[in-house]
Amino acid sequence: MKKALMAGAALSLLMTGAAWAEIVIATAGPMTGQYASFGEQMRAGAEQAVADINKAGGVNGEMLKLVVGDDACDPKQAVAVANQFAGQGVVFVAGHFCSGSSIPASQVYNEEGIVQISPASTNPAFTDNRPGPGVFRVCGRDDQQGDVAGQFLMDKFPGKKIAFVNDKTAYGKGLADATQAAYERAGGKAALVESYSAGEKDYTALVSKLKQQGIDVLYVGGYHTEAGLMKRQMAEQGMNTVLVSGDALVTDEYWAITGAAGEGTLMTFSPDPRKSADAKPVVDALLAAGKTAEGYALYTYAAIQAWAQAVTAAKSTDFDPVVKALDEGTFTTVLGSLNFDDKGDVTLPGYVMYEWKSGQYDYYNN
Repeated sequence: MKKALMAGAALSLLMTGAAWAEIVIATAGPMTGQYASFGEQMRAGAEQAVADINKAGGVNGEMLKLVVGDDACDPKQAVAVANQFAGQGVVFVAGHFCSGSSIPASQVYNEEGIVQISPASTNPAFTDNRPGPGVFRVCGRDDQQGDVAGQFLMDKFPGKKIAFVNDKTAYGKGLADATQAAYERAGGKAALVESYSAGEKDYTALVSKLKQQGIDVLYVGGYHTEAGLMKRQMAEQGMNTVLVSGDALVTDEYWAITGAAGEGTLMTFSPDPRKSADAKPVVDALLAAGKTAEGYALYTYAAIQAWAQAVTAAKSTDFDPVVKALDEGTFTTVLGSLNFDDKGDVTLPGYVMYEWKSGQYDYYNN
């Protein structure tokens, strides 16, 4: 279907005497809804990458055109977005954000011959069970993140009561399960394991249970909105429970929800690319334009960089040669030099611990 659409587009251009079409690429994520701050990060990174690549002459002499899809972190909407991209002649997608969106969308991309590199989807199943060879990611995996977090919990909080809660999503449950498993392998035992529903506003019942059981540390497998509400509501009940979570807290919106109650929150994330000299020109450009450089902005930028370099090496945007180039190449990006393993996972430094202090997150150094 896609080849026919692209052939028809090319014929139409020739008939009107126009030049060849631009190369159409896309990013997709939660541009609306409660996780829209992450969509904003992805859009900012993608727009800056396309602007910088086009300013340097494009890819193989052709300019890039970016289209943006909003999946609202909803699996069905993600599939609809993926099908829309196929109809628009998209050859590459830097997306999606939520693992629960990336996994079903990858089926469509595989069928349509569209290369997918996710900047943010960390569930192991995304690459372990990928439907074809054109699925990659430039972020780490939840089992890697869980190993770091689980061992940290054991080392930092020996003898403390630790509860694990998750939002039942592919990301949240996967991360909480991986962290709990690592914690228990290290000799710990969970004091409480619960699930909650994403999107709720009132966690009084959960917080009351945590307080009643004397929970010292709450590990949250989920997103910043719910984690922030839990942290704030624990503080309102006079609890000093430490909240620990993962990379979905790398947004200023977390602090906007918690206020001072968020002080001391801990989370795992990859080494901050904003601190890299390689990324400084891009960070400066984003900030000068009034855009965010936090979280997954630079990961989205790097995904587009890697694809563009693979296309340059392949001298084509066709699926098979680009996938071959991604499999075999080493790419210079704002995240550093990277390549992909035989699953499509990235070979980059692993996760480290961060702490929220005075409205900002930085490396944990205690």
